[in-house]
Amino acid sequence: MLNIVLFEPEIPNNTGNIGRLALASGSKLHLVKPFGFELSDSRLKRAGLDYWQHLDMTIYDSVDDFFKVNANGNFAFFSSHGSTSHWEIPFENNLFLIFGKESVGLPKSIIEQYKTQLYKIPLYSKHIRSLNLANAVSIVIYEGLRQLQ
Repeated sequence: MLNIVLFEPEIPNNTGNIGRLALASGSKLHLVKPFGFELSDSRLKRAGLDYWQHLDMTIYDSVDDFFKVNANGNFAFFSSHGSTSHWEIPFENNLFLIFGKESVGLPKSIIEQYKTQLYKIPLYSKHIRSLNLANAVSIVIYEGLRQLQ
């Protein structure tokens, strides 16, 4: 099992789609507050369809709370500022795959603190800065499943 972690997600449709992906891939979803929406938002539920009730999910009050609870975890962080490709992640069961919020990504303090665990998905066009969050999570999750199987 892999862990999908969303720091301060802002867009309910993305979070709903990622929840659906978590269930489909056998992953656990970790949501870190504050959110840019309410968990009762109809767009979240619509994107997650009727699968949301089956999701293995933990909610944290803050980034600090997440790290306190998962202090012994193995982490991979994702940012367009990373220099190592997601293909080079040493995937293992129970790895925490950590993504920042849609508008600004991961906090700068996290990027600085975890530089050796910072990965990116290669982009082949100079005309875009980043991928949609739900697409990025999908790419990483299925690469992890491929490597683990």
